Amino acid sequence: MRFVYTALHGVGSETARRVFTDAGFTDFEVVAEQDEPDAAFPTVAFPNPEEPGALDLAFATADRVGAELIIANDPDADRLAVAVPTTDGGWTRLSGNAVGSLLGWRAAERLKAASVTGTLAASLVSSPALSAIARETGLDHADTLTGFKWISRAAGLAYGYEEALGYLVDPAKVRDKDGISAALDFLGLMAELKASGRTLEDHLLDFADRFGAHASSQISIRVTDLAEIARVMASLRQKPPASVGGVAVTQVDDFAEGFGPFPASDILRIWLDGGSRVVVRPSGTEPKLKVYIDASSSEGTAAERIAAAEALVAELDAGMRALVS
Repeated sequence: MRFVYTALHGVGSETARRVFTDAGFTDFEVVAEQDEPDAAFPTVAFPNPEEPGALDLAFATADRVGAELIIANDPDADRLAVAVPTTDGGWTRLSGNAVGSLLGWRAAERLKAASVTGTLAASLVSSPALSAIARETGLDHADTLTGFKWISRAAGLAYGYEEALGYLVDPAKVRDKDGISAALDFLGLMAELKASGRTLEDHLLDFADRFGAHASSQISIRVTDLAEIARVMASLRQKPPASVGGVAVTQVDDFAEGFGPFPASDILRIWLDGGSRVVVRPSGTEPKLKVYIDASSSEGTAAERIAAAEALVAELDAGMRALVS
């Protein structure tokens, strides 16, 4: 399997290349313009693989060398981004929830093969897909606050992730998010699929068939005045919406004074009819209000489930934008 790797001007390349080669993944090309550490990050507007344009050089390199996959680390190599070809000849980056769910399924299968138990953990703004995997495979599941300082504390932790491209795949070795070990695990998944004559699309359909289809989106609103974030949060608390995008609200969890096992946090979790949910919170690192939207479907064929979940997320996304803009 031929793939492209970019360190995004960060420090990951030397270690990643050695790890890939030692594991037998030798057919790869690095993005030369981004391979050496450079604190000026000259080829990108912002050195985050989630940002539009950050992977453009990786896309161009992959087209040039005929790659089947793109692996990217952020500059300190603790996060992983994955991009795959599209049917129209382009490239698309998989969401953090998509990668996190696939690696979570892989972790569950490893535990099952070893006849051991363990806990799959994710931040509460990450997709509920991981809890579906745990439920179906008889494993424990833990929701945590955002950040791996919380995820890594889950009792019996076997795997953890958060939607912001962070994955903890081998807690016995690295009990924190790590983009290089996660990249190796994803490469292993892709190699196994290819060896069995299956595609990632086949695997995603299998996932939807077994665990239900899960779709998600995120709204990120940058502000110049932090008081605007406080105003929106206060408004949602004082007058919670009765519906979002035409879907009735069934419950609102306010974490302001603590909620269940969680300490006090500026978080609102909105549950909707049918089990979909929206989580609203201020960013912990940037002047942004963040909204996380998740929906699922277990009706119909795998393809129908995926389409239904994505359509519902689109409706909820539009509804939340109207509420918080």
